Amino acid sequence: MAYQSLRLEYLQIPPVSRAYTTACVLTTAAVGQAFTIMLVYVWSRRNPYVRMNFFGLLNFQAPFLPWVLMGFSLLLGNSIIVDLLGIAVGHIYFFLEDIFPNQPGGIRILKTPSILRTIFDTPDEDPNYNPLPEERPGGFAWGEGQRLGG
Repeated sequence: MAYQSLRLEYLQIPPVSRAYTTACVLTTAAVGQAFTIMLVYVWSRRNPYVRMNFFGLLNFQAPFLPWVLMGFSLLLGNSIIVDLLGIAVGHIYFFLEDIFPNQPGGIRILKTPSILRTIFDTPDEDPNYNPLPEERPGGFAWGEGQRLGG
């Protein structure tokens, strides 16, 4: 295929692939680092007693990890706005998911949409289900036979 303009080549990609690729690039460029810091913040708040070590120089508890990473970004000369955004979003999520529902009169505000539960939840197992012999581990009911030498 001869060289075409980037726009024409982009438009030749199937629409589903084009949409997915565009979403991946925009997400990574715009909110990738903030999302990562948000996940780090939530993990660190849910595991407050984990001891961390940063480059063998700094020992601290897990709740300080997002702040240590932000300080490291600052030392490298990067903007800390994205880190602060991730920490703020992580704090809001942690509060709404883990703190507020456990307060007196607190409710769970963030709920998984029912369509996602329908798609991804595993069905409850039937306690009366008896698998066929070929579906059992090993394929047969081992141990139901005659003793050797007897």
